[in-house]
Amino acid sequence: MSEFDELQGIIQRHAERRQAEARACETFLHALYHALRSASGPGLPLNNVTLDVVADPLHRLRPTPTGGFHAAWLRLGLCEVLVRVRRYDGAFQGEYGDGGVFRLDTTGEDDLLALARRILKDVAATYAGEPLDHTLSRLN
Repeated sequence: MSEFDELQGIIQRHAERRQAEARACETFLHALYHALRSASGPGLPLNNVTLDVVADPLHRLRPTPTGGFHAAWLRLGLCEVLVRVRRYDGAFQGEYGDGGVFRLDTTGEDDLLALARRILKDVAATYAGEPLDHTLSRLN
């Protein structure tokens, strides 16, 4: 068997795991989008939030290997923020904007709302020229 054939076999054998991980990350990104829409509180939806799932611009391989990041641009009114997320040790670990990071061990509604509010706060701080607090990498 050649190295090429070995590569093809490995990619095929791990396809189900990669696809399940991709679905989980995309579901997370959609849930974050909905949390951002409701981050202002009950009955106050943010109508100018949109989601555009994209290939992670930092990936150098396709399909995304297991453990790789999945990405989406979230439009927040006048700006857009890139959010990258991956599954790591059973949690969702990610990055957003200029240096924002997070890790969610659980993805309940309150967890996602807390992350959505932190993203809004951090993006506002970035545009205001304020430093981000990188010590808050774990939300729960």
